[in-house]
Formats: sequence, C-alpha cells, structure tokens
Amino acid sequence: MGQALMGLHMLDDAEARFNEAIRLRPHYADAHFSRSTLWLLRGEFTRGWEEYEWRWEAQKRFFPRPTFAQPQWDGGSLHGRSIFLYSEQGFGDTLQFIRYVPLVAQAGGNIIVGCQPELKRLLKSTFATIPVVDYTETLPPFDVQCPLMSLPRLCRTTLDNIPLQAPEITADAALIAHWRTKLTEEGNALKVGLAWAGSKNQANDHNRSLPIAMLAPLGHVPHVRFFSLQKTAPDQQTIEPPEELRVIDKTTELIDFADTAALIANLDLVISVDTSVSHLAGAMGKPVWTLLSYAACWRYLLYREDSPWYPAMRLYRQPSLGDWTSVVRRVETSLRDFALQRRQQVPRAESLPVQD
Repeated sequence: MGQALMGLHMLDDAEARFNEAIRLRPHYADAHFSRSTLWLLRGEFTRGWEEYEWRWEAQKRFFPRPTFAQPQWDGGSLHGRSIFLYSEQGFGDTLQFIRYVPLVAQAGGNIIVGCQPELKRLLKSTFATIPVVDYTETLPPFDVQCPLMSLPRLCRTTLDNIPLQAPEITADAALIAHWRTKLTEEGNALKVGLAWAGSKNQANDHNRSLPIAMLAPLGHVPHVRFFSLQKTAPDQQTIEPPEELRVIDKTTELIDFADTAALIANLDLVISVDTSVSHLAGAMGKPVWTLLSYAACWRYLLYREDSPWYPAMRLYRQPSLGDWTSVVRRVETSLRDFALQRRQQVPRAESLPVQD
C-alpha cells in the first residue's frame, strides 16, 4: 500500500504505511528500503542514505551483494591502503555515482574501480591514472571495498553539497574524431540524440519508457537531425521510427558506452527518458532533456525542472499518470526555441568574410 501511495505522490500517507509495516516487523527490509527511497525523493538525504543500506536485504534478487574477504570501508583514512570501489546496479547508477571517486581519493589511498564490461573503456578514458577492471577479470589485491551507492552516506551528501562530476565523463579523443567524420554531412542542422526506452527488465520500465511514435511531433521542428541512441530497445519499441523524425540510426556501430559517449560528444542535445543515456549525457556535461513519468525515480526529487546532480539537465515531467502527450508537446516547443537560438548563433554563409 505504501508503494502504491508513493506512486500517486501521496507521500505522507505512504510514509505512514511504511512506518506501520516496520512497527509490526522491525526488520522488514522491503519496508525500510521503500522508506529510504521516499526520504531520498523528498531530498531528506541524511536519513535517506542511512536507510538505503537496507537495499542489500530487500528484494535480494535485485541487489545481490558481492562477498569479499576484505571489510567494507568505513569512511576513515586510507593512507597506505588500497580500496576497491565497485558498481552494484545499472549502468546509469554507475555513471551517476562514479563522481565520488575523487572524493575517496582525498582519503589518501590507492583506488581500483570495478564496473560493468560495457563501461570499462569509457571509465578508463575518464580516469587515466586509476585502474579500471570489469567483472570478467581477476581482481587485483585490495585492502577495503565499498559499493559506489554507499559513498553518498559515507561522504555525508546533502542537497547542498552534491559533488559535481569532476572530471566529467569523457570519451576518447580519437573516437570523438571518428564519429565527427560520420556527422559532417549534416551541416549546420541541430544534431539531437534520442533514447525513448530503457531495459524492459527494470521494474518501472512500463512507466518510464514510451513508444517512439509518440515523439513524432518533434519531427515537425525544422533544421533538426535526429540520431538514435537506442542501443537495446524492448521488443515493443523495435518498430520503425515515424517518418516525420527521419531518425539516423548508427547504433549497430556502437560497441559499448565509449562509442555512445563519442557520438554524444558530437551532438548538440540529447532527449531521453530516464535511462543510462540520460545519465551519460548529464555526466558529460552535454545538454540533456530527460522525460520523466509521473512516479519518477527518487534521484530526480519532486517537482523540479532541474537536477542538482547534472547542471546541464532539464526535466520534463508527466503532470499526471501516463500523460506523455503533454510532455512531448512541451519538449517540441522547447526544441523549436533551442533550434532557433542555435541558428541565430551560426553565421550565414553569405555573411562570412571573403578570404584572399
């Protein structure tokens, strides 16, 4: 009941249900974990991060906790020790919380980053001096370990001190140049990346994803070229894009996130639902417009049109359950303004100075 009420934004009632469930069963992990996401959604980070540690016990099939002989880091000094920081959930979670690596480095230890194989090349190009391994490899020795999503608690993160992504996620320069040559034919048109669906295995995917046909109105904006960033679409999304969008699809050439980042680096804007593409663009500092369902994930907080995690991100929220139509209408209006502003910034060919 608490989950249902939370999805309707009846947060006080939802919290009362979670509290009652915990009163009846003090160690009921699912209730603790649900309450943590409610607190985080409200921006009550101090108690939210603490309660979020219940994720390891709640719904274990979603959060399988690795077993290490080494103890978990307690946030203390690391001088003379090495620490293994590892991703634990989805690609987007890794991209959002990898920002804590420089903060951990301030504790004085040697850092090793563990991530999904699809992210290894990208993170190696971002953290040139830090070893990055994926889960198919034998791990190097380390003294302590910590999952990335426990770092906000250890770093005492509040809404006022969310660390910026520094350094920003960066693609390899050679890959960026490679993708630039593939886009030169589009000239001065505004280059916009699109991602309309996440993994269908995600519990809330039926709410956060939308059919690409619903994005057809964006194709009415002149002087825009759309590029698909939809590498793995759910079965129901694999239909041909609407003709109005004229989507250029080069996703078969995207090997991993390093290629996706290099493509994004050559775009002017990314429009995405709540999926890893949105986090990637945000972590790169690329302008990104994120389309959110009414019951959006806790990391986007409540009612805001901006994100304290990503300064270049703009949020477009459903005003009511399932209402993507009004969301797309607002995005279309914003895209017209954005395209017009960019065209006004680009000098016309006839106005360029003549070279001798």
